[in-house]
Amino acid sequence: MCEDRAAAEKLRAELHGLGVADAYEVGDGLTVSVWIGLVVHYRDGFYRWKEGSAKRRHLGTDPAGCAMRVARRYKELQADIPPWWDDLVRELRGAPVQDYP
Repeated sequence: MCEDRAAAEKLRAELHGLGVADAYEVGDGLTVSVWIGLVVHYRDGFYRWKEGSAKRRHLGTDPAGCAMRVARRYKELQADIPPWWDDLVRELRGAPVQDYP
């Protein structure tokens, strides 16, 4: 397993430990999808994530610290869904799917 894939797997394991059970690897093995609009990618020694127009990064040597930051943001987004979310869902999913955010 290459270093990049191992880093993504460590992050996913840390997120699961923090209760973010919906996080999963996207096809390339380097990207972890946490929630629609909140995706983390490992590259060049850093975890990089974005949600909406905000971009963040965290040292790749600290998957636990990164997971805490991402999990905190995930919980904030779930508690107060941002205004850009509906537009993103329509773009990614098409018509709304019942009441599921």
